[in-house]
Amino acid sequence: MENYAVEMLHITKRFPGIIANDDVTLQLKKGEIHALLGENGAGKSTLMSVLFGLYQAEGGTIRKDGVEVKINNPNDANALGIGMVHQHFKLVECFSVLDNIILGVEDTKNGLLQRSRAREKVLDLSRRYGLRVDPDALIEDISVGMQQRTEILKMLYRDNEILIFDEPTAVLTPQEIEELLQIMKNLAAEGKSILFISHKLNEIMEVADRCTVLRKGKYMGTVDIAATTKDQLSRMMVGRDVEFVVQKGEARPEGVVLDVENLTVPSKTSKKDAVKHVSFQVRGGEIVCIAGIDGNGQSELVFGISGLEPVTGGKITLCGQDITHAPIRTRGTLGMSHIPEDRHKHGLVLDYTLEDNMVLQRYFEPEFTNKLGFLRRKNIRSYANRLIEQYDVRSGQGPVTVARSMSGGNQQKAIIAREIDRDPQLLIAVQPTRGLDVGAIEYIHRQIVAQRDAGKAVLLVSLELEEVMSVSDRILVMYEGEIVGQLDPKTTTVEELGLYMAGAKKEGKTQ
Repeated sequence: MENYAVEMLHITKRFPGIIANDDVTLQLKKGEIHALLGENGAGKSTLMSVLFGLYQAEGGTIRKDGVEVKINNPNDANALGIGMVHQHFKLVECFSVLDNIILGVEDTKNGLLQRSRAREKVLDLSRRYGLRVDPDALIEDISVGMQQRTEILKMLYRDNEILIFDEPTAVLTPQEIEELLQIMKNLAAEGKSILFISHKLNEIMEVADRCTVLRKGKYMGTVDIAATTKDQLSRMMVGRDVEFVVQKGEARPEGVVLDVENLTVPSKTSKKDAVKHVSFQVRGGEIVCIAGIDGNGQSELVFGISGLEPVTGGKITLCGQDITHAPIRTRGTLGMSHIPEDRHKHGLVLDYTLEDNMVLQRYFEPEFTNKLGFLRRKNIRSYANRLIEQYDVRSGQGPVTVARSMSGGNQQKAIIAREIDRDPQLLIAVQPTRGLDVGAIEYIHRQIVAQRDAGKAVLLVSLELEEVMSVSDRILVMYEGEIVGQLDPKTTTVEELGLYMAGAKKEGKTQ
């Protein structure tokens, strides 16, 4: 009989209007990395939340080491040695790294917290697994990659043997992804059993031993990675062949839509400026990509251009109008759309319905508000239904679904639908395909190229080198708050791009 660490047998989980898991079986062998693959909303996170005790299944059983167990909550899961790194981290932002790691399992003596002992264990784990962290840093001040290491250390601190990683690479830089995949291999080599939820077929092919595929909540099968291909996995996942190469013709740049001159944006975490005297232009009919390792000023640059943060120097011109200090609504009405980096903080009001989120920047228009100031609910509903169908946004209760209850990928698709449908002159897209499956990525790339071909200006910010090289017409590389290179994706290489991103290569100011 096979030696399984965990078995989830015939699991069924329902939500209002949807069966998230429909008779799903998953068997995790001891010491293996087992990938869980599926489209956005296929039920992957739900299945793992059942295993971690966040949800209770209506049908099926869970076995640990061959013995049937009942997991009522995450404390039960931890007691069984099951830990989970969630897609959206569960960290207290105003606490330190150390406090977050020990939260809930504090070591005390005579009612006093034994910090020094906890610190030693955290630093020991940090060294042993290559998870570099500053235990005294506040969560709100550290990078997303560092936050993820904190989440992994939380699991290891609790001596978990079964580790669930839910979309762990969605928010990481290419370098951090390489580090994480190596860490996962090291953990498996030490006997840990890993469940790895991912959309990224390259990562699954590199790190996983086996892969279970879900489609629309149903179990499609389990395959050995050594005996399969990316094409076969994508076909199992979406039920059709997927185009991995972005199809686009030559760009035909027209007039300047966005003109950024000597822009300076301060840093929130240090006394230095995050963006230092940056100048560039984006023309109608082209896709300009800002590339760089995370934390080199790309986020602050977009915050400055979109109005989310004030700028301390320079000038921003949109369609010939100075918007340097204009309110966000003014920028929107002048033709700027923004797909933000953080969909929860800047993209959605999570406790609003899907339909209300779809009209966040347009509710005041006559189509959606009458002369007395009352919302035209029927118009909002039909508009939301059109976008839901056009962009295949999956949700249990359609337009009245609360945004918080949707999968991360479908939240992202809702934002993209809203921003592109506003028919912008300038589309700012920051990590637009983060957390999306291959089918959705293919669709979003087509939408971005269609915007370009319609004569719109697109400013793309991406950490995915594949996306940078295949989607953009021009690449501007940012390093330490400055643009250090302008590259043509048709003539440059990933290696050359990497040198610029690492600061090993620079050229004069680009325009």
